Amino acid sequence: MNGWGVILRLGTVQAAIGAMVMLATSLLNRVMVVELGLAAAIPAGLVAWHYAVQLSRPLSGHASDRTGRRTPWIVAGMSLLALGSLIAVEAVAALPVGAASQLTTLVLGFTMIGLGVGAAGTALLALLAAAVPPDRRAAAAATTWIMMVAGIAVAAGVAGSLLQPFTFDRLVVVAGGLVAIALDAALAAIVRLERGITVAEPRPAVPFGSALHEVRRDREAVRFTLFVFLSMLAYSMQDLILEPFTGLVFGAAPGQSTQYAGVQHGGILIGMVLAGLGGGRARRRWGLSLQWWTVGGCLGSAIALAGLAGSALAGPPWPIAGNIFLLGLMNGIFAAAAIGAMMELAGTDGSARAGVRMGVWGAAQAFAFGTGGLLGAVITDIARRLLGHDGQAFALTFAGEAGLFLVAALFAVRLPAAARGRPEAGDYQWSASTPSS
Repeated sequence: MNGWGVILRLGTVQAAIGAMVMLATSLLNRVMVVELGLAAAIPAGLVAWHYAVQLSRPLSGHASDRTGRRTPWIVAGMSLLALGSLIAVEAVAALPVGAASQLTTLVLGFTMIGLGVGAAGTALLALLAAAVPPDRRAAAAATTWIMMVAGIAVAAGVAGSLLQPFTFDRLVVVAGGLVAIALDAALAAIVRLERGITVAEPRPAVPFGSALHEVRRDREAVRFTLFVFLSMLAYSMQDLILEPFTGLVFGAAPGQSTQYAGVQHGGILIGMVLAGLGGGRARRRWGLSLQWWTVGGCLGSAIALAGLAGSALAGPPWPIAGNIFLLGLMNGIFAAAAIGAMMELAGTDGSARAGVRMGVWGAAQAFAFGTGGLLGAVITDIARRLLGHDGQAFALTFAGEAGLFLVAALFAVRLPAAARGRPEAGDYQWSASTPSS
């Protein structure tokens, strides 16, 4: 099996993660609000909590560093994610019986989901950084993210069709089958995968506090952490306001707003494909590293958001669909390149620190995702109340997001040496041997 085989197998694990997380963030969210009539704040709070729990990523990443192997942590994380998903589904199905006690069980389930995603996702990215040569890292980042999105889409489509007509008993059966298939696929993909991957000579194991202190003392790692937080905060701030924006300012019906969201996600996928295919080729031919794809994606996202701010003031006949597609395209380029750069930087001081570095950056990303959507909605609500004008309120929020992307681009310009295509002495190397299947 070659490098692409490893990428596809790890992408399968990422798709399984996406499929199971979909249960919590999408399906159960809808069931609690629509079928059970609960306040939307309850599922929103649970989703935010599962992001907050992922602040444990540095701890789980450091634990995988100390063991010297990533596979056991991926397996443990996937198992915890699967169990947490089933507990959450069972709790939702029992909510009409005893709401208070089942809400406590729901918190337990979402806690396990967050811990499982954090442990599996951090170890997976550290293993991917070890497995993939530099000229394939952009393609690896794009491939695994696209496979995760595909896992979410396929799981949502299949579950949606099997849940007709809806009953809570059917929900438990369908969710159980979905979790079992996803977990089995992930375990099958990860078997003996680590056997053919070699890393630089590891350093002696150190306590978690010492490892975290090393990251804090590394100015380049701190700078990249700030970049991840700012860029992902800007990336996620429009999540909860884009569809209301198209409805309030452009008069889009619910179906049209959903179509606009589809246009955005289509742009994201195309952007990831462009960054994935072009990143390695541009690096080989012209020395154009992932750093400049990241900078370009951030600047392009800022331009697209500035356009949305202008559209909020101008209204129709602004080409809103094209503007939203441009935002998705630039978001996809930036995201794929940034994840590729993260993979490169994780290995700059050898295998003994890759997990804790990935954990710190994953925690920054989770914190940004957990607060970004809420922050965008809160700023817009306050601005609508103070300004008394929907368009001006949305324009203010979009302009703020554009500003965040500009600041993130400044951080990206100063990315550390490994992300600019100059490998350090401790970088991971692709083994001449290959993992057995």
